[in-house]
Amino acid sequence: MPIVINLDVELAKRKMSVTDLATAIDLAVANVSILKNGRAKAIRFTTLDAICEALGCQPGDILSYVPDE
Repeated sequence: MPIVINLDVELAKRKMSVTDLATAIDLAVANVSILKNGRAKAIRFTTLDAICEALGCQPGDILSYVPDE
């Protein structure tokens, strides 16, 4: 899949756990874990907004496009 989710990298930079982020954005830990592990098929803009606010980052820090070869 050409869209890569870098949530694990952003969490590591801030020494933040999945549980910490889930609590901060009021989302289930399982759902944040699905995002972090790159298994999500979609993400709501409200969720992306909440993640960016909690981590102090831009959407481009979390999502990137890597074309298939």
